[in-house]
Amino acid sequence: MESRGQRSGRTGRPPRLSQEAILVAAQRILDTEGPERLSMRRLAREMSSTAMALYHHVKDKDELLLLLLDAHARRYPRPVLPSEPRTRLLAAAQVLHDLLADCPWIVEVLSFDDFVSESALWVVESIVDAAVECGMALEDAVYAYRVIWHYTTGELAIRVSRERVRGRAERPEYREHALEFLDSVDFPRLNAVGRRWAGLTARDDHRKGLEAVVAGLLEQKTGRVERRTGVAGWKAEAAGAPAHAVRASPCC
Repeated sequence: MESRGQRSGRTGRPPRLSQEAILVAAQRILDTEGPERLSMRRLAREMSSTAMALYHHVKDKDELLLLLLDAHARRYPRPVLPSEPRTRLLAAAQVLHDLLADCPWIVEVLSFDDFVSESALWVVESIVDAAVECGMALEDAVYAYRVIWHYTTGELAIRVSRERVRGRAERPEYREHALEFLDSVDFPRLNAVGRRWAGLTARDDHRKGLEAVVAGLLEQKTGRVERRTGVAGWKAEAAGAPAHAVRASPCC
C-alpha cells in the first residue's frame, strides 16, 4: 500500500518561506513569463504556498519589485567615474539609466518620486556630488538629480509602454500613419514628417537627451551665478573694488 507521501510526490514538510526564497521565485517568473504574469497569487502557486503567507515576508507587489531592484543593484558592477565634474555628472546619470533599463519591469513602481533602492544610493550620491562640484548649491544639486530622475524614468516608462503596444497584433495602422493625412496648411511640419514619425520617435536618443538636460541644468546654474555676481560686481566697482574679485568662475 502506497503511503500518503508517495501518492503526493512529496516527503516531509514543504520548505519554509523566506524573503530570499520569495525573491528567487519572483525573479524566475519575471525571467520565464514576463512582468505581466507576476502577481502575489502566481508567486504563491510557484512556491506551493498562499498569498497570505507571502504577506508575512513582503508587504505587496510594489515592495516585492523594489526588493528585486535592490538585489539587482547589489549585483550591478560599480564603475570608476571620471574625475572631471561635468563628465562625472553625465556618467553617473547614464549609470542610473542603464541600471534601471536592465529591469524593464520596474516601470510598474516608477511612480515613486525618488530612487528608493538602498544598494544603488551611491548613484544618487555621485550625481549630487558631481553637481555640487560643478558649482551648484546643495539644494540645486538635489533639484538637478530630480530632473535627471524624471527624465530617465519617463523615457523608460514610454519605451516599455511602446514595446508592449507594438507587441499587439491588433494595433491599428492609423497610429503609425495618421500624420501623413494631416492638412498641410494647418500642420505643415507634421505633414512633412508623415510616415517618418514612427521611426524618428522610436530611435534610442536617450544619451542625446541626457546631454541636453545636463547642459540645461548647468546653464541654469551659470545664469543664476551671473545674475547674483552682476549685482555684486556693480556694487564692488562702485565702492572702488575690481568686479572680478567678487565674480564666480563656475567649473562647468
